[in-house]
Amino acid sequence: MGKNRQLSVADVAYRPSLSAPLGMDVLGFAELSTRGSRRGLDLAAPLRPDFHHLIHVRHGPVRHTVDFQDFTLDSGSWLWVRAGQVHQYVPRDHPSARGTIVIWQPGFVPAEPLRHDSPMLPTGRHARSTSLALRHLVHEYGDLAAIPLDAHIEALRHLLSVLLLRLAHACPPPAAPGPVSDVFHSFRTAVERDFAASHHVSDYATALGYSARTLTRAVQSATGSSAKQYLDARILLEARRLLVHTDATSAEISRRLGFPDPSDFTKFFRTRDGATPLRFREAARGRAPG
Repeated sequence: MGKNRQLSVADVAYRPSLSAPLGMDVLGFAELSTRGSRRGLDLAAPLRPDFHHLIHVRHGPVRHTVDFQDFTLDSGSWLWVRAGQVHQYVPRDHPSARGTIVIWQPGFVPAEPLRHDSPMLPTGRHARSTSLALRHLVHEYGDLAAIPLDAHIEALRHLLSVLLLRLAHACPPPAAPGPVSDVFHSFRTAVERDFAASHHVSDYATALGYSARTLTRAVQSATGSSAKQYLDARILLEARRLLVHTDATSAEISRRLGFPDPSDFTKFFRTRDGATPLRFREAARGRAPG
């Protein structure tokens, strides 16, 4: 490899169709492929969009990978891919697949209650309710000229919120430790922004105006883990992404994630993963380590 390695994870900015309302868009699998080709994106390669995807499969299966988890979405399934997650489509599934993909920028809806990390399959009356909520959203999305643009966008905000709430109640997340407090939400946002710059819970506590104990209680209630475990898990996830999806060396990844020395990164990774960064990369890429 040369010295100037190119990261193979494509950061994808939100770029809706010209007729889409500000902040949200609706498309099918065929349109997804068309847009990917137009933007020079390989849908089978790792992509990191800065917007949310809510994928509904009417006719499947559709295979999808999100942060090292392989999913098969059968007919009737839903999958939420959050902004910032690394995911990959299997384009050869698209010709026979039918479905709807709703994409939106973070903040388009005031709250995002859906926290599932795996496919959802509503059944019975929940399946009908979520289907109706999606149909109403799609209808409003296509009825752009019926009401003023501001009202149209506001209607879409509410309809998307209804769809997310319907899904959240149709498929409650398993074994949720507790409610998500404002304290945890603030910590989660700060970690997502600063995990490569600060590895200490005390730094976040000072910046947010809470004690470290308050942060730990809030994280424990929401996730079942300590604040330090939550922070370390976020750093570890990014390290795994870079090891698998890029050709950056361990030293380069160490610098990118804010470790003062590559040996500190190796120790951090081995303690939490059980393998060295190199062995993890080789195993994840299907090569037996020597």
